[in-house]
Amino acid sequence: MSELIEYMQGLGERAKRAARVIANADTGIKNKALEAIAEEIKNQQAAILQANHLDRVAGKERGLDAALLDRLELNEERVLAMAEGLHQIASLPDPVGEISQINSRPSGIKVGQMRVPLGVIGII
Repeated sequence: MSELIEYMQGLGERAKRAARVIANADTGIKNKALEAIAEEIKNQQAAILQANHLDRVAGKERGLDAALLDRLELNEERVLAMAEGLHQIASLPDPVGEISQINSRPSGIKVGQMRVPLGVIGII
């Protein structure tokens, strides 16, 4: 189990570093990355489904609840929905840098809320 924990921690750390790099990237670059990831998910669908099957077999052997195993089961439709979700995110306006709710203080200073990137998209 410690190998899995180490792997997931490493994956999370790499994702966090990547998020910092792309956080302030141009909208076009972010959208191209999302579209490329969506296409790669579609291209790797067979491998994803095979890995999911192996994970569920291992989960069953470890005694995971049948309801949980059912929720974790991927099929072609679910994999394509993941890719479609990324396409939908890419089609949305980029909120990063938007300023809203600007208020003027008596001193003349204007204070507002700026939308900033929070982190990483994860699909389990």
